[in-house]
Amino acid sequence: MPSVKVVNGKQIVVENLDRMQRAARFVTRPFARMWLHHDLVAAILRRELRDRFKGSVAGWVWAAIAPLLAITVYTFAFTTNLQLPVAEGSDGTRVTYSLFIFSGIIVFNFFSEMAFRAPMLLHEYTHFIKQTIFPSDMLAVISTLRAAAYTVISICVMLIFQFAITRTLPWTVLLMPFIFVPLMAFLIGMSWFLCALGAFTRDAGYFMINVVPLFMFATPIFYPQTALPPPFDFWIYANALTGYAEVMRDIVLVGQVPNPYVYGWTLITSIVTFYFGYWFFDRYRNVIVDVI
Repeated sequence: MPSVKVVNGKQIVVENLDRMQRAARFVTRPFARMWLHHDLVAAILRRELRDRFKGSVAGWVWAAIAPLLAITVYTFAFTTNLQLPVAEGSDGTRVTYSLFIFSGIIVFNFFSEMAFRAPMLLHEYTHFIKQTIFPSDMLAVISTLRAAAYTVISICVMLIFQFAITRTLPWTVLLMPFIFVPLMAFLIGMSWFLCALGAFTRDAGYFMINVVPLFMFATPIFYPQTALPPPFDFWIYANALTGYAEVMRDIVLVGQVPNPYVYGWTLITSIVTFYFGYWFFDRYRNVIVDVI
């Protein structure tokens, strides 16, 4: 039986109330800390973005050159007479194969940049963490925002090429934030987990170096999910990147509202990963300072 407390003639179930309060604090705490340290996050983010191309003449032009060259090569290669599979959206609508691949590559590159960097992220800022009262949990947020800036540039390049090829852009591109924000939440949660794990052992970094490239082929980047035979066409959604890549193609290339089941799965994956990652990082926050 839960303990009961009488206040002003009313019975309050203390244990249940405490659970609800703890749950509410846990849900809101990551966002409260982001807001509390938003000035620091913005300052470090500006420094990282500024230093990325420091000393180069072209500067931020280089951030657009890489995706521009990639999609140009894809377009040239996949508009020749090579015998290539037909690229389709989740509803069977045919799409330009170069754009089909590039949209998947955008999702994969965003993921891979975070997966490669996160295990060593705390080691990069060891001096700040050990010498100052530094909010180490914000490093995952800063790193994800940094990678997001380059991802947005790649998306803009893709949209420009799509307009140049098809002479139109679907209205569903306005739904882009509804997939981009959950993807960022997923990567922040993943980064929190890998940051904490990487603080205890550098093997986490070496493990990701070997495993992440495999995700390029375990994710429907070069082939549609519908091309897989049962039951693999269903179980491939166990790879969270599958849902993000498919929803990206639906709203940008096909011009349709994503499958509600697929989109719901991406939201669940994002929320679970975000809060599990934060819980894991917060659990070992005080120990991390001593082991890095």
